Amino acid sequence: MNRRDNVGQAGIEWEPKTRLGHLVKSGEIKTMHEALQSRLPLREPEIVDTLLPDLKDEVIDVNMVQRMTDSGRRVKFVITVVVGNGDGYVGLGQAKGKEVGSSIRKAIDTAKLNIIEIRRGCGSWECRCGKPHTLPFAVSGKSGSVEILLKPAPQGLGLAAGEVAKKILTIAGIDDIWAFARGTTRTTVNYAKAVFDALKKNVETRITEGTYKKLNIVSGAVDVVEEE
Repeated sequence: MNRRDNVGQAGIEWEPKTRLGHLVKSGEIKTMHEALQSRLPLREPEIVDTLLPDLKDEVIDVNMVQRMTDSGRRVKFVITVVVGNGDGYVGLGQAKGKEVGSSIRKAIDTAKLNIIEIRRGCGSWECRCGKPHTLPFAVSGKSGSVEILLKPAPQGLGLAAGEVAKKILTIAGIDDIWAFARGTTRTTVNYAKAVFDALKKNVETRITEGTYKKLNIVSGAVDVVEEE
């Protein structure tokens, strides 16, 4: 496995402060799957940097908030970011600050701490190709007034979803999907949170071993053989 050296973005060697961090740096935990399965709290973004060196990030929304105070007008930026490796791992984060650049960096770190391992499979009755190209079953998510339903789609359909949903699903590693949204979908942040909420339901839903095999479900990266 290709792993990034334990050096932070500023060139300073990472000194873990949590038990999970120490296990990752020592090599006892070698994959993101093992880290999440350990049930230990993920509190250091450097853990994700080490285990998922090919992680990508994309800014979903930049919102400027102005506030009048006795000393004058104050401006802050609220940034929403999605991170993922395009192969089963995705996280959503939000941060605010006085400068766009620093706020984006904080949002990326928050998204790393919220990373989840999604399940993929071939759950569309129109397909049954056996490849993990879509979701194994339908899931729904909600945030504010926005509700979204994600349904498995046949291979080759692509992402039949809005632009915000496409960004999140693409970086999560989903190739085909049917998405049905309602509510104020122009509210980008709520739309993004609703999609992420649906993906979390995909993770939390209990399924039998027989369903795993029937739908060829893969949890996390496709190219990693997981030993249960």
